[in-house]
Amino acid sequence: MSTTPLLPSLRRLAGSSWSEVGLAVVITVAQTAPLLFVHSSDGRPWHWWGYVAAAGASLPLAVRRRAPTPVLLVCAAFATLYDLADPLAPQPLWYGVLIALHGMASVSPPRVRIPVFLVVCAGGFASVGSPNTATRGFVLYVAAYALGRASAGSRAEAAALTERAARLARERQVDEERAAERERIRITRDMHDVLAHSISLMVVQAEAGPVVLDTDPARASAAFDAIAGTGRDALDQLRRVLTVLKVGDDPRVPEPTLRDLPALSRQVAGTGLEVSTTTGGEPRALSAECGAAAYRIVQEALTNVVKHAGANRVEVRLLWCDDGLEVTVVDDGRGAGKNLPSGGNGLVGLRERAAACGGSATAGPRRDRRPGFEVRARLPLSAQGAAVEV
Repeated sequence: MSTTPLLPSLRRLAGSSWSEVGLAVVITVAQTAPLLFVHSSDGRPWHWWGYVAAAGASLPLAVRRRAPTPVLLVCAAFATLYDLADPLAPQPLWYGVLIALHGMASVSPPRVRIPVFLVVCAGGFASVGSPNTATRGFVLYVAAYALGRASAGSRAEAAALTERAARLARERQVDEERAAERERIRITRDMHDVLAHSISLMVVQAEAGPVVLDTDPARASAAFDAIAGTGRDALDQLRRVLTVLKVGDDPRVPEPTLRDLPALSRQVAGTGLEVSTTTGGEPRALSAECGAAAYRIVQEALTNVVKHAGANRVEVRLLWCDDGLEVTVVDDGRGAGKNLPSGGNGLVGLRERAAACGGSATAGPRRDRRPGFEVRARLPLSAQGAAVEV
């Protein structure tokens, strides 16, 4: 039969008042045993004071947890006064004093336990009959005091470990909540990017299709094919984003990278906008996080061009520097685009995506003072050994 369920019961019993009562009874029996079972050399009975002193030096242990210092002083007083009467069994009443001293040393502050310890030692020296007995008593008292302090240290260490474990658990919970919040923000950004980009392209293409349906059926057919392709691509990207919400699936789904920019440019070019991409510098190591951020920044910038710029041409520039990648999206629009609905979070999302991987992003009129709008982002390079995104 397993003894595991019995252990908590034993611990509760050891810490209860009944355990203290039992201990007091056992010590009383041990200290009165010489009076009960050992006879004097001349046959006279032991003086009644011996029984009173033995009981007085042990029975107070029943309440030592509630009043450790008074219990020690009472036990020590009876032990010191044991030899007042005659005849008595030759024994020192140490058991109760040692246990009470251990309890007092383990719970009392220094301003209480040190003076009390000195008083108890002085009383013990005054009552002993030989130097050998005094030496043994002093050693026992010091040992009881030291064990009491060790017990206090163990309890303090256990309490500190418990508090540390609780603090680590709280910190881990906070970290998990923060990680979940970051993941929710990431999903929200990705869904915004995918939906805003794809729906904007689909609306533009759908509006262009009927215009050329009678005059240029081939172009109209291409527009409708582009709508279907954009929709399929949006569904595929949404499926990848939402995979993280499915229980049991691996949340580390593939993120878009710089290698996906040509496909993105072709998709936007399907709306009739001329899109060009230029690359400068030597491609360097870039983390997957920064690669995904660069893609999403370009995607959001192109979406804004389609929705609001009324541009004919847009240029995507990638400039590799020694310490980072500079991404620039420049259009020649005059702000007379399709006036499609805007969620108002696009430019904020650009800055947040760049900041999330240690970079920065700005948006505003072109720096060369020509008509149009410019989005510029600078992303840091990854650590050595990361895959090169080109």
